[in-house]
Amino acid sequence: MEFHSDDTVILNFPFTANMEDWGNATTVTEFVLAGFSRQPQVRAALFVFFLVMYAVAIAGNGLIVLLIVVDPHLHTPMYFFLSNLSFIDVCYVTTSVPQILANCFKDKPSIPFGRCFAQMSIGLFLGVAECLLLAIMAYDRFVAICSPLHYSLIMSRKVCIILAVSLWLSSFVLTIVPFFSMQASLCGHNVVNHFTCELQAVLKLACSDTSASGLSMLISSVLTVLFPFAFILLTYGRIGLAVLRIRSAQGRGKALSTCGSHLAVVGIFYGTAMAEYVRPQAETFTDREKVVSVFYGVVTPMLNPLIYSLRNRDVKGALWRLIGRKVEK
Repeated sequence: MEFHSDDTVILNFPFTANMEDWGNATTVTEFVLAGFSRQPQVRAALFVFFLVMYAVAIAGNGLIVLLIVVDPHLHTPMYFFLSNLSFIDVCYVTTSVPQILANCFKDKPSIPFGRCFAQMSIGLFLGVAECLLLAIMAYDRFVAICSPLHYSLIMSRKVCIILAVSLWLSSFVLTIVPFFSMQASLCGHNVVNHFTCELQAVLKLACSDTSASGLSMLISSVLTVLFPFAFILLTYGRIGLAVLRIRSAQGRGKALSTCGSHLAVVGIFYGTAMAEYVRPQAETFTDREKVVSVFYGVVTPMLNPLIYSLRNRDVKGALWRLIGRKVEK
């Protein structure tokens, strides 16, 4: 990437192996987002849709983080990881939705190159972090149900912190390094068929051979999506066998209730992520792909706090205790 006095950017995405090729590149300063309709009524509806989704996602996830921080009853490994999930969701929607809202009423929706580049890299990083975090949360439930007597020892505070740090570091290595190693010359093409800077939609603009980048993305997707998902399935298979051995119906119900919310989140997030990334890529970015990417990028972060708060007595109890303290003051 080369900057000139007129703030233009000569781009080979994101770098070229041969620096001499830069002289033949075409200037790209911004990307035009063609996912928006030209009809004002449709844009207004999109604005309301994304605004409501964003407000609910921020309020819901922010409230969960607040409750877990201030309520001692929620200072457990399960809620520690849930607070990480809510933090990821807040960051995830904030990387894209404000830009979408700003573009809803523009005649020419666009995004500067630097902001688009940051949006893609941060979005990938947070997406991978959520994949790995959901696997860690499944392991936490596995220990709680299959080894309840040793739970506090296995999932100690130190272990939880180590897992959290490993999660963030691994996500960085598994996304940023492959992302910066991709090579694709855009040759001046800057019209993205999407509401936001989705990596796959931007790569569709490449005029060079992107088969190597596509293969690299597919391998990274297998490592960051399929492997954690397979681990979650294996873990819940073991949990299911353990639940069947519980004699009392009340015990089985309690065990299943602690896993139901997590399974719902896993199903929604991994289902849409695999539909988008773990498959051969077409030459064009379709409307179906736009809907799928909006679902896991906006709708899922909104649903997560609703799933956990509506099905979880501890979270609802913490909320009522917080409200009670505010009323007493």
